[in-house]
Amino acid sequence: MRAAVLHEIGQDKLEVLDDIEAAGFGPGKVRIRMRATGLCHSDLSAMNGVLPQPAPFVPGHEGAGEVLETGGGVSRVKAGDRVVVCWLPACGACPACKRGQTELCLAGFMNAATPNFRRSGGGSSDVFGFAGTGTFAEEVVVDAGCAVPIPDDVPFDIAALIGCGVTTGLGAALNTAEVEAGASVAVIGCGGVGISAIQGARLRGATEIVAVDPVASRRESALRFGATRAVAPDALPDAKQQVTGGEGFDHVFEVVGKSATARTAYENTRRGGTLVVVGAGALDDFLQLSMFELFFDEKRILPSLYGGGDVLRSYERTIALWRAGRIDLEGLITHRVPLAGINEALDQMRTGTALRTCIEI
Repeated sequence: MRAAVLHEIGQDKLEVLDDIEAAGFGPGKVRIRMRATGLCHSDLSAMNGVLPQPAPFVPGHEGAGEVLETGGGVSRVKAGDRVVVCWLPACGACPACKRGQTELCLAGFMNAATPNFRRSGGGSSDVFGFAGTGTFAEEVVVDAGCAVPIPDDVPFDIAALIGCGVTTGLGAALNTAEVEAGASVAVIGCGGVGISAIQGARLRGATEIVAVDPVASRRESALRFGATRAVAPDALPDAKQQVTGGEGFDHVFEVVGKSATARTAYENTRRGGTLVVVGAGALDDFLQLSMFELFFDEKRILPSLYGGGDVLRSYERTIALWRAGRIDLEGLITHRVPLAGINEALDQMRTGTALRTCIEI
C-alpha cells in the first residue's frame, strides 16, 4: 500500500512509497482503511524535531476511515464501521482516567514507541506512525480505543477534523477557559485550531474576539468564523487599547506553541484573567515569568491538551453543534490534495495559505 514517510527528523519533504504494510494487527487491534486526513501543525513539529517522535515514521494523526477488520476482544467496532482516529485514547484504568481527566491518559503515548508499519520486500524495516497512528497512509493498524465510531451522516473529511484540530480548539474555549458571556478574547495564531477556538468563544457568548495572525488571508477567515476584529501581531497593542482600554483581555489563547507568543499572550491578559496555552511547543523552549508578576497579577495560566476534556464527549458535542449549524466545519477545509500531493499540503501549511488541507486517500 501507499504511505507518506519521513526518513529522518529534520527533512522537510515526505516520500510517498508503495511498499509499506500496516503492521501489528492482532488481539485488541483494528485495521482501518483511511479515507481522509487533515494536516495539523503538530505533524510539521514532529518532522522538524520540536515534538519527539522516532523515525522513520508516517506522519498524520487527524483522520477518518472505515474498519476493515478487528482483532480478538474488540467489541466496540466491527468491519464496515465508519470511524474517526483518536490519537489519545483513554485506557479507563489509570489514575488520570479514574479522576475523570481522560485527556491526561498516557496509554496513547506509549503507542508512539511501537512501529505500526513496515517496508515489505527485501531488507524490510520498521516504520513508526506519528502519535501511534500515522494517518498519511492507505491503511493503518491501531489500538481499538483509537477507532471511535461516527454516525453515517458525518463525512470523512469533517470527521477527520474532529479527530484533532476542531476538538482541540473548541475544547480550549469550552472546557479549559470556560469563556463567559460578554468576555473579551484574543486568539494568537489563527490556523485550524485557532479558528476553532474563535468559534468556541463565539458559542460561549464572548462579545469581543480579536484574531491575531501575521497572514492576511487567515485574518480575513477569522472574521468569517466569528472574530470581531483581526490584526497583525504588531497591531495587537492598539487592539488591546481599543477593546479593553489597555487593561488586557479576559482570555488570551496562545495557539502557536512558542515561548515568545506565550509571553505576548501573558502581557495582553488582564490582571486576574486567563492565558490558555494550546500550541504544542518544544521541550527546550522555556517561558520566562518573574515570581513577582505571577503573584501580583494573579493571572491564571491554563494549558489545554486535546481540548482539556473527555475526548469522546467532545466528539459527540462537536457533531451535535455541527448538525445544528452552530459551528462551521466545512469552511475550515480550504484546500484538498491527494496523498501523492502531500508535499504541496506541507507548503500550504508552512506559508499559512491553508486553514486545513484535506488529504484525500
